[in-house]
Amino acid sequence: MYCRVCHSNRVEIFALIDSKTYWQCINCSAKFLDEVHFLSQDDERAHYCTHENVIDDHNYRTFLSKLYTPLKHILSTHKIGLDYGCGPGPALCAMLEEDGYEMQKFDPFFYPNKILFSKQFDFITCSETVEHFHDPFSEFELLDKMLNPSGILGIMTNFLTDDSLFENWYYRRDPTHVVFYAKTTFQIIAEQRGWICEFPDKNIALLIKPYL
Repeated sequence: MYCRVCHSNRVEIFALIDSKTYWQCINCSAKFLDEVHFLSQDDERAHYCTHENVIDDHNYRTFLSKLYTPLKHILSTHKIGLDYGCGPGPALCAMLEEDGYEMQKFDPFFYPNKILFSKQFDFITCSETVEHFHDPFSEFELLDKMLNPSGILGIMTNFLTDDSLFENWYYRRDPTHVVFYAKTTFQIIAEQRGWICEFPDKNIALLIKPYL
């Protein structure tokens, strides 16, 4: 057994909840669901289709502004971005397009354009996405390849800040949420790839790929 986030072999059982096994990584502090409990692709897609995330919904846009605002503060104009894991209602993509950024979108279920994997972008957003990654290490390797030097990966996900609250945490109860991150997790992800890691707000990580 190794950590699906950082590939460390310092992994141990964290909890058994509702007959599901969760593992923890001693190296990066990630917690992750055993893959035997993953939903099928059909069930996972069906669950996403229950989300009521409409592009022009004011409340949804306010929620997305938690990532949008700090990202905008460090983005210059005329940048090309990718909304990675945008879901069926790519509102963040629309918000950035409205601000003049050229955007592409990818989602394995709703916008499965894998041609984008061979392209590079000035910034990539992952809003409520990384907790769904079945193979986080490979996903972050791909994101690294798709980021231009000095590019920014903007992430929004609920950070796990208290292990004692995990069992009753609403975020854990979503059947499509299979990996949970702490600040340390993102710091290790960044360190492994030579990135800079910043936390401009609660549940927000900005990972910056240096210009080499």
